[in-house]
Amino acid sequence: MSSHTLIPETTGQTSSSSLHDQVQIALAIADETLLKSLLLNCTPPIAQPHFLGSAISRIGIPTPDGRSVDGVIQFELVHCRLAESQDDIERQFAIRGDRDRRERHYAQITRCESETQILGQSISLAQALGLLTQAGFQFDQVQTILNLPHEACHKSWWYMLDAHGHFSLPFRRVLRTRRYADGTFTLNYKDHFLQDKPPCFTSRHEQVLIEIKSPRQGFSKTLEKINRHREQLGIHAAILISHAMGDLEAQGFISQGVSVYAAQDFLLPTRADCQHCANDACPLQGNGQSPVRSCQQFCLNGQVC
Repeated sequence: MSSHTLIPETTGQTSSSSLHDQVQIALAIADETLLKSLLLNCTPPIAQPHFLGSAISRIGIPTPDGRSVDGVIQFELVHCRLAESQDDIERQFAIRGDRDRRERHYAQITRCESETQILGQSISLAQALGLLTQAGFQFDQVQTILNLPHEACHKSWWYMLDAHGHFSLPFRRVLRTRRYADGTFTLNYKDHFLQDKPPCFTSRHEQVLIEIKSPRQGFSKTLEKINRHREQLGIHAAILISHAMGDLEAQGFISQGVSVYAAQDFLLPTRADCQHCANDACPLQGNGQSPVRSCQQFCLNGQVC
């Protein structure tokens, strides 16, 4: 067995109940950066940085058996990306020759067609602007799309993920706009592709279950609880936040499809006073002139540092 641990086997600075509360409070008020860090830096990671969009958290989610889960993070996984230009497509595929030859090549890689899909139905101008801007369209492109004549369309090139997780599979997207007298818009689109249909417009929303491990709860009970909640809520991915865990236990959870994360890396900094801190391991302990005002290692006499 290796000498290192995925989650350090150290004693927490607070009791297990207050540690649970601290992690849950951090989860409740965490900003998007902290939530993304949890998704990216757990072992194994839930997502890769260039695929991860927005993220929000919820805590105390009730389950059908009258209990609740510690938390759920809803996050956005990007599957499709707008190409910079048609020139970008031509450079990638080394398309040369006259216009007819290029058009034949484009026809070959867009030979399949999806059904008409709705991006937004009877939405406001602000909502339409937000959807198109978030997708990556520039201001002038957005204006063109929203002011299309009734029978006109807007064509753009996109990439979707290949089997290796790279944005390398090109497809053409055709957008149509309907404007109504009440000032609302409906945006429809069709995709033209080589073989596999793009799975979404740009991204899909996924969920991950969050479980905070109690030191008093063993491996089998913790895994049983996670699996029960996964089945009840229909969520496959799970992250176990724990203050102490050895190699074998961590590997056991990972082999069962549960990512692990160290609790001390997620706690919000505590308001600190180095002069009265009881942490003997800190070189600033007892320093009344210390500039530190928040610290995750701060503790008072009577607490375990």
